[in-house]
Amino acid sequence: MIKLNFLQSVFFVLLITLVSCNKTDDDSPHNNQNNNQNGTEEIFPDIDLNNWKVTLPIGDPLEIEPPEILNYANINVLKDYMFNDTDDGSLVFFTQPGTTTPNSSYSRTELREQLDPGSNNTNWTFAQGGNLDATLKVTTVSGPDGNKDRIIVLQIHGRLTDEQRDLIGEDDNNAPPVLKIYWDDGKINVRRKVLKDVDVNEEDMLRTDAWEDESHWFEQSVDFDQFDMSIEASENLLKVTLNDEELSFSDIHVEKWNVFENYFKAGNYLQSSDENSYAQVKFYNLVVTH
Repeated sequence: MIKLNFLQSVFFVLLITLVSCNKTDDDSPHNNQNNNQNGTEEIFPDIDLNNWKVTLPIGDPLEIEPPEILNYANINVLKDYMFNDTDDGSLVFFTQPGTTTPNSSYSRTELREQLDPGSNNTNWTFAQGGNLDATLKVTTVSGPDGNKDRIIVLQIHGRLTDEQRDLIGEDDNNAPPVLKIYWDDGKINVRRKVLKDVDVNEEDMLRTDAWEDESHWFEQSVDFDQFDMSIEASENLLKVTLNDEELSFSDIHVEKWNVFENYFKAGNYLQSSDENSYAQVKFYNLVVTH
């Protein structure tokens, strides 16, 4: 047995302490620290969550609504999925395959708009209008270069009223998302719903299979850089803007969509079920007006 004198013992304890303090976890695909890492003044995100709930890829799945979500930085279950980066003042959404929501095969860490905080029952129509402005960037995503996993970062999702649900014999109030905005290998893909048959009657128009995706690409690439997006929805207009580039739709499909209620979604909806996939998205600004 090796015996240490007093000075040797003190030196040994200090050495072990220094090694322990400098150990880092380089294998983690995300950084869920609520404090900044560079010693500068902390910057906190200025995003109002009073009208948003979050869905996590855990539980059944787990959802946290207002007012509880307003204290997100101190909710332990959220710290791996929704947290502050006080180096750049962003609200970070991390996700990986786990629990899925009904009607989906993919997991998400995603906000859902609630006009009436704590309730999904109050929503808006295109006739009433809605506008969303966001500043965000994708920082981390799984997949090889040239074939990264896709992420839905923004949506307008449709919803059936109780009367519409009962009319067509559905089990829930789910309706198609009229707008999905994908980050797809550094470019932004916009998919909107259009009718397969514009002469369909109003009852059958409520059915999900009456609609299909129409795909549009912005010319510019965003890669892993910060970008601005805005969405404008009104009775006869659906407009999406990426930085200074615009896609605008005003046709019978937009007009017919007025049959549905809607709500905005924002966050990190990873389009992969591979057990090793993951993604991280940062939001610097998120404002909705009606």
